[in-house]
Amino acid sequence: MIYEYWFATIRHLSDQKKMYVREQIGTGREIYYIEEKKLRNHTYLTEKDIQAIIEAKKNKNLEKDYQELIRKKLRFIPFYDEEYPEKLKEIASPPYALYVKGNLPDPNKKTAAIVGARCCTRYGEKYAMEYGEKLAQNGVQVVSGMARGIDGAGQRGAINGKGYTCAVLGSGVDVCYPKENRGLYEDIVEKQGGIVSEFCPGTAPVPANFPRRNRIISALSDVVLVMEAKQKSGSLITADMALDQGKDVYALPGPVDSVLSQGCNRLIFQGAGILLSPEFLLEEMGILSESTKEKTCKNIKELESIEDMVYSRLDLFPKNMTSLLEEIEISPDKLLETLVSLEIKGYIKEVSKNYYIKQR
Repeated sequence: MIYEYWFATIRHLSDQKKMYVREQIGTGREIYYIEEKKLRNHTYLTEKDIQAIIEAKKNKNLEKDYQELIRKKLRFIPFYDEEYPEKLKEIASPPYALYVKGNLPDPNKKTAAIVGARCCTRYGEKYAMEYGEKLAQNGVQVVSGMARGIDGAGQRGAINGKGYTCAVLGSGVDVCYPKENRGLYEDIVEKQGGIVSEFCPGTAPVPANFPRRNRIISALSDVVLVMEAKQKSGSLITADMALDQGKDVYALPGPVDSVLSQGCNRLIFQGAGILLSPEFLLEEMGILSESTKEKTCKNIKELESIEDMVYSRLDLFPKNMTSLLEEIEISPDKLLETLVSLEIKGYIKEVSKNYYIKQR
């Protein structure tokens, strides 16, 4: 396996070219020991490709690097390995190999990506964590990039829900980025989750790596949830990649004057699914558990008719009393009384003066 690892780590040789070389020449060992003359007979290799292979043979630390991989309990999984995810083989540009700390997602379980802005609002962070937790509680695996903001909140939610979560990094799997998510990084591994990267151990988190890792996040998922995003953001790149891969994309609606909701609102306008509640999403995915259904129905039945009427007019983004009075034939005093009652019971929350949102 050491020669396979050596070949996978060759720089300046694309993943597609590596796959073709291995198909034409043979194993990593055969590629390592092939004579330069015979190597040049493979006309699909450019001079730059050939020099990259020759230079890689000069690495005197090959065995030391490979042993360090083992010492750190990192797994090397090339594309031809049976453990390599089938979902990745289906995309246009699959990585030649993965480096894994912990466990890969179970291919037999539903998986959702939760992505969004790094500098998110409390609104986005709250719902990222809530969706992560509810999905995990219902057996849905959560994949994200462990970035600050939405990514980390979604994965923390999955851990709180005692479920599986996988972080796909734009650095080596042994490089925790951002540093403030060290606790999350360690919790993911401790809770039998996974840290995954296509980049060699020790690789720094340079900006060019992050758009590349996004295709892996979307590929490993069945659905992609965008919680908050500007008009131009990495999260929208992930959404575009998901659509190209034939995946469903959902977005969390937000205030029209919020810069961090512009990307989500645009996705919804273009036809993305709307994230109204974790229960609605689970139902659309066909995996809402009977216990969750019963609990939701019970909660609704517990509401009295007027409360039910007011509750049904609220949603995830704030609505004020004036708007509610236009929609419901009720006196202002009775509306205020009903809103106070719903808030005490935990069904709604007043997020600012006379502006309310659903809590469940």
